[in-house]
Amino acid sequence: MTLHVGIDVGGTFTDAVAIRDGEAFRGKAFSTDDVTTGILGAIRVLEERMGVAENGFLPEVDRFVLGNTIVTNAIDEQKFAQPGLLTTRGFRDILRIARSARGEERDPHVMRSRPDIVARSRIVEVSERVDAHGTVLVPLTESEITAAVDELVATGAESIAVCLLWSFRNAAHERAIGDYLDKHHPHIPYTLSSELTPVYREYERMVTTVLDAGVKPLVARHFDELADELSRRGLVTRVQIMQVHGGFLSVTETGKAPIAMFNSGPVGGVTGARLLGRDLGRAQILTADMGGTSLDAAAIIDDEFRVLPRAVVGEFPTSLTAVDIESIGAGGGSIAWVDGRNLLRVGPHSAGSRPGPACYGRGGTDPTVTDAALALGLINPDYYLGGTVALDVERARGAIASAVADRLGLTVEAAAAGIYRLTTSQMANALRKITVNRGHDPREFTLVSFGGACGLFAASIARETGVSEVVIPSNAAVFSAYGLMDADSVFSAVQTTPWTFDQPAELLESEFRTLEARAREWFAAEEIPEERRELHREADMKFAGQIFEVTTRLPAEPLTEEGKAVLRQRFIEDYEAEFGTGTAWTEAEILFINSRVRAVGRTEPQKIMTTAGGAAEHQSYRRSVVDPATGRVTTVDVHRGFAALGRAEGPCVIEEPDTTVFVPAGASVEVVDGGHFLLRLADSR
Repeated sequence: MTLHVGIDVGGTFTDAVAIRDGEAFRGKAFSTDDVTTGILGAIRVLEERMGVAENGFLPEVDRFVLGNTIVTNAIDEQKFAQPGLLTTRGFRDILRIARSARGEERDPHVMRSRPDIVARSRIVEVSERVDAHGTVLVPLTESEITAAVDELVATGAESIAVCLLWSFRNAAHERAIGDYLDKHHPHIPYTLSSELTPVYREYERMVTTVLDAGVKPLVARHFDELADELSRRGLVTRVQIMQVHGGFLSVTETGKAPIAMFNSGPVGGVTGARLLGRDLGRAQILTADMGGTSLDAAAIIDDEFRVLPRAVVGEFPTSLTAVDIESIGAGGGSIAWVDGRNLLRVGPHSAGSRPGPACYGRGGTDPTVTDAALALGLINPDYYLGGTVALDVERARGAIASAVADRLGLTVEAAAAGIYRLTTSQMANALRKITVNRGHDPREFTLVSFGGACGLFAASIARETGVSEVVIPSNAAVFSAYGLMDADSVFSAVQTTPWTFDQPAELLESEFRTLEARAREWFAAEEIPEERRELHREADMKFAGQIFEVTTRLPAEPLTEEGKAVLRQRFIEDYEAEFGTGTAWTEAEILFINSRVRAVGRTEPQKIMTTAGGAAEHQSYRRSVVDPATGRVTTVDVHRGFAALGRAEGPCVIEEPDTTVFVPAGASVEVVDGGHFLLRLADSR
């Protein structure tokens, strides 16, 4: 028997899927603050649906992949350990100087400094200096290290970040501090910037290092509890953790750099959407993942998702390499409210799983997107999560009335329709940011919509952005968990490597050989077979005088003097693909900044032949709903077991045990291979 398990811990629900010899099972449970309890609750649902005893499930698991929000929530909510920071004398205020107080909106009314991620009292300087070439100008003495560490420990620092100037050119001083901590303070977790992210730009490097140090104690505590409990229940195989760059690592590797778990759950959805696109013959994909807390959007172009060399984590620019995901606070639990100007707002705050939307009856009093959908009649209160969670319509209506409708002089239905339309508009804007704002026409894409809440909004989002085709996977409610099991093992090694085309190719080639040696060590440590190993070379390059770089994929063969021309042409092509034909400044010198090697261990996902738990026979009835686009009451057909019917015209509602799909007037829906729902809207071209 082959048994694979994927777990995606979200802000509201923990999703679990299991594939046993080609048959898929899925389950949901409410997420919990301690993470482990929510995961165990989702596993219990799987056990019940598979008819397996509690002590007979985990011992049979061959593969266990986890995506989680531990790091994401800790950074978004600023709730992590109190880190201390050691830095070069004279550079104590890098985090406060940053890159000015302005955000991307450039709105002078909202200009503000980013929040402190480390208290200034916990930033200690050391006398040391290395120049831009890696030459030591001021040696770092052990007495200097001792005094600085003692000062940090006295402040109560729970972890230590070490980020010295030019340490990516010569890491000797940072390593000396690490050796001292290992010997004299082995209980204090620490992060060295030269190991985590040995690249230039001291601000982004320092942010990344501090955030990693800040989440290390938190992640270690959660993972220790989880590992102990899973082991006690019989899990033998190792737990694999999804990473921000689009692949997974073992728990051991993840513990070395836990910051890379940011957005690990949403990345699973993107990898799953890419595989689904391949199966359906679609190479241009937009993803919309709407859960209880947020909407996460990404673009897959020519079967590849975009990877950013400088990812934004929460509010902070970092030097992490990450899958490009646009996240906004628009989920089923997002709270609707009226601001001081009497304008309706939705999010970014969420009711989460506790207390949750008002309709959950768990103590929540704020109206949410789920409450609005329920008040509109789009959700059946007796069939939420297949009838396992009863929803209270009157609580939802009361919350909307007191917080929104009464203040704006609207009926509850009109207020609920406004919440729906505003949420749709915000999600459409997220898709425009990853398409229109980057030179892509959304009308050329297929929207893959997943997450428990997105089926209610997918057609409306598509209509607002000009997309004419929507695919809602048959496993939409737990799609990210499925995607986790489709991901590959990925290790990324990067190093700032200043180089220009008038220098010998061998200088650059030697840097790549060093990075590839690290990658091969990782392959061996992870016991990845030779036939599943891949090495990819990448470079961050720019024209002289520019601030930021463009990432270019390099040929696999060693770089030679003759290969320089190929490297130059690839960069120009990638630059113009990003910014438009003719934008390349070809007469300017090209600067090579960072060399990067991505090591990929290909996964062989288990093919799903059948899915348990769906309605086998088609059932239908009629229900009155409020069309959110018009605000008018209309009667629609509601379908269960829609796969047996196969096709329908809107307006109609499809009810699955763990998701609901709203098909508006003017759209059609049909079942395609794999049991997925394909919605077609009028072509907006």
